Amino acid sequence: MITEAECERAEQALAALQEAIASVIVGHEQIVCAALIGLLCEGNVLLEGIPGLGKTLLVRALASALGLRFSRIQFTPDLMPADIVGTDIITEESGRRTFTFSRGPVFANIVLADEINRATPKTQSALLEAMEERTVTVGTSTYDLEEPFLVLATQNPIEMEGTYPLPEAQVDRFMLKAILSYPSLDEMVAIAERNTEGEGIVLPQAVASADEIFLARRAVWEMPIGAELRRYIVRLVLATHPAHPLATGGVRDFVEYGASPRAAIALVRAAKAHAFLAGEGGVRRADIEAVFPMALQHRMILNFRGEAEGVSTASLLDEVWSTTKVT
Repeated sequence: MITEAECERAEQALAALQEAIASVIVGHEQIVCAALIGLLCEGNVLLEGIPGLGKTLLVRALASALGLRFSRIQFTPDLMPADIVGTDIITEESGRRTFTFSRGPVFANIVLADEINRATPKTQSALLEAMEERTVTVGTSTYDLEEPFLVLATQNPIEMEGTYPLPEAQVDRFMLKAILSYPSLDEMVAIAERNTEGEGIVLPQAVASADEIFLARRAVWEMPIGAELRRYIVRLVLATHPAHPLATGGVRDFVEYGASPRAAIALVRAAKAHAFLAGEGGVRRADIEAVFPMALQHRMILNFRGEAEGVSTASLLDEVWSTTKVT
């Protein structure tokens, strides 16, 4: 059980972390929140947005403010699984040849999988074990990844040439999917000023330690949530299944497969983390509402009619949220 002093220490560290990121990133509060929730819940986050919105800078700022090892993997069509996880190489010592494992870039604390949908499905799947099990297996040997470990992947929605859709199994392993919006006029002015005056963009110094992140994770795990809200979350997930009695009209018409049980787990944990970041003593319906689209929008698969008519999962989730009540 985490003590009050430990919880206060974790809250102060997260507040300093948010302030450090805000010194570099203009706006994108929801995206910063998604990255922090992923860090607190040991979940991975998929960031989608057009080029130039600061996705890579956000990840670098997060790693810098934590003082953790950062690794960037640029996904391209010719990237191979061994380029990510590493491979056994032959080494010679005292006249004897042996195999030595050379670690790949996935062996870091914060891993940026940049433009992940540019690599082939075979290469994309090389991340599956690391994302889910926090281990890497090469041949017959399994290696543990150092905690804290977080994969933040980016993809570009407007440039489809030379891209490969992410396998459903991999998409489901992302705890959250956050979509970056275009900055407002005032935000654009602030971005231009930061990048053209003074010292330019300077990454923050480390303001939080790995131990403080572990404390925060414990606090999030112990965050109370009422039985009625837990049941409400399950009802929200079931409402995305077209064959379920709770399904809305739009879901029945346009959805082939609804969200998996992993979505309910993600929604509970993300709501807890959101409540912690907001300084609350327990999960509220507002916390669920804040993370609901990010936890489910990438887990609903449209049917042929939904694809043909250009139906968005965002509109379907709005319908699910507005019709599903707390009981």
